[in-house]
Amino acid sequence: MVSHISLPGIDTNALRLLFANNQLLGLLDIFSGGTLANFSILALGLGPYINASIIFQLLTIVIPKLEELSKEGDWGREKLNQYQRMAAVPLAAFQAFGMISILRGQTNPTIVTDTSIFSIIAMVITMIAGTIFLMWLGELITEYGVGNGISLLIFAGIVARLPISMFQTASIADTLNFMNIIVFIIMAVAVIAGIVMVNEATRKITVSYARRIRGGSGVGSVQSHIPLRVNQAGVIPIIFAVSLVLVPSFLGRFLITLTNPGLAQFGRTLDNVFNPNGLTYNITYFLMVVIFTYFYTAVTFNPVKIADEIKKQGGFIPGIRPGKPTSEYLNRVLTRITLAGAFFLGAIAILPSIARQITGINTLAVGGTGILIVVSVILETSKALQAQLSMRNYDEFV
Repeated sequence: MVSHISLPGIDTNALRLLFANNQLLGLLDIFSGGTLANFSILALGLGPYINASIIFQLLTIVIPKLEELSKEGDWGREKLNQYQRMAAVPLAAFQAFGMISILRGQTNPTIVTDTSIFSIIAMVITMIAGTIFLMWLGELITEYGVGNGISLLIFAGIVARLPISMFQTASIADTLNFMNIIVFIIMAVAVIAGIVMVNEATRKITVSYARRIRGGSGVGSVQSHIPLRVNQAGVIPIIFAVSLVLVPSFLGRFLITLTNPGLAQFGRTLDNVFNPNGLTYNITYFLMVVIFTYFYTAVTFNPVKIADEIKKQGGFIPGIRPGKPTSEYLNRVLTRITLAGAFFLGAIAILPSIARQITGINTLAVGGTGILIVVSVILETSKALQAQLSMRNYDEFV
């Protein structure tokens, strides 16, 4: 409901017309949850918070104090999250001013009807407040709900836009080749099946625990396993990559509105080079997804820590010595299986461009990325619900 409250001084009809004819803005609208097309008070979406998270993920590796803070358990993570929320505010102010400046430069049709300084400041403050509201809402969902609140909010925004995309596709069905529609449906089904398979695929590392003496009698060795997922990072690399890959185009459109000829020309160059239909954009997008997959996997899975825990519990991987050789083995296996997951995520990221070239359907341009997020969030949420139900049934049994 809040996403339908438009900012004052904006011609929403002219804005929707602009979004309908611009794929880059349409992609931004998807990840803002459909709030950008009507320029609501939630127009920025969770973009500033996601960018702040990326910055602090990188700083955690560079700055030792932040790295120590990340290892302080729940208290340290809460502190880092607080810093991220604080950093999201100036980022939101910068993005809000940039968006308004870009829209002010649109004169055919005119979108910003009130260009006074007080109106611009009021718009920027309102958009910052909308981002803060979404961050608060996401934290509440994470704390009192099921699953990651930020991912669920993005999921809700994508699902809310699907009926509109379907209606737009149906409205131009007469101009489309029937065979292209069939091919598109087959591609969509294949993508969903592939996402489920890759998300659920694991490499099980066998761990044996030494023979123990209990009550004067020996207990045989026990075997367990460590499940290493092919897609250890989940949906996060796509969210990170799409937040950064849009920055050059966004910056280029902002520079075009400036009066300096050199900066304006540089802005036009950026906008042309990083056009979503261009080769440079898709290669950059693919590489960033691969890099972020490895980066986030390294952040969430620590082979040294896992190897130390196995050693302390008297366990070992058959054929591998405990300690450093175990951590090196885990790191080697994880690097290899992550390569398959990273390339799969990269292929999904650039799938819309491939689908457009094959089928000519533009109304579902972000299908690959959207389906990835939707399917991944559904799988994670269903697992969280199953865990909650199992815990509740176990408590009742006890």
